[in-house]
Amino acid sequence: MRAESTAIPGVIALHAPVHADARGAFVKPFAAAAFDALELVTPLWSESFWTRSKRGVIRGMHLQHPPAAQSKLVWCVAGVAFDVLVDLRAGSPTYGQTHVAELTARHGAALLVPPGVAHGFQSLASETTLVYLVSEGYEPDADGGVRWDSIGVAWPERPVALSARDAALPALADYQSPFVFDVD
Repeated sequence: MRAESTAIPGVIALHAPVHADARGAFVKPFAAAAFDALELVTPLWSESFWTRSKRGVIRGMHLQHPPAAQSKLVWCVAGVAFDVLVDLRAGSPTYGQTHVAELTARHGAALLVPPGVAHGFQSLASETTLVYLVSEGYEPDADGGVRWDSIGVAWPERPVALSARDAALPALADYQSPFVFDVD
C-alpha cells in the first residue's frame, strides 16, 4: 500500500495494489499492518456500511459533530465516484478548501478522512457503490455538513435525486464549525 498526502492536512489518499487475473480482481483497502508500516493512525472502526447510487446522484457533504465525530476510510467497489472533501475545521490553514479525487474499483484507491472534514460524491456510472469504515457509530443528533452547491466545486454532471437532508444542510458561508484544527 502507498500513502499520499493531500492539500488538506490529515486527508490521506491510499493506493492498494489491485491483483487482477482472468477471474477478476482482489484489493485490500485496509490492513492494520499496512497502516502501521505507513505510520498512519489506525482508528478502532465502529461501523461499516455502503451506499449504491445511480448516475448523477450527489450525496453530501456529510460529517458528524463532536462528541460523535468520525474518522472515515472510503473506497469504491463498483462504478465511478467523483469524490469531494471539504475542510470544516476552524483554524485549519485549508478551512473551506476542497480535495477532489476519482474513486473506482479498478484503481484500488481509498481516502482516509479525519474528523471535521466533510465527505460527498457524485456517481458517474449507472451504479456506483462506496464502502465506508467509520470510527464512531451513526448519531442522528450529531449529523451535520454543508450544502454540496456552496463549496465552489464544479460537479461533472447535473445532479439528480438529491435528498431532502442534503438540500437542507447550511451553506459553507453559514456553517458554524464545532471543530478546532489540531496539528497532531
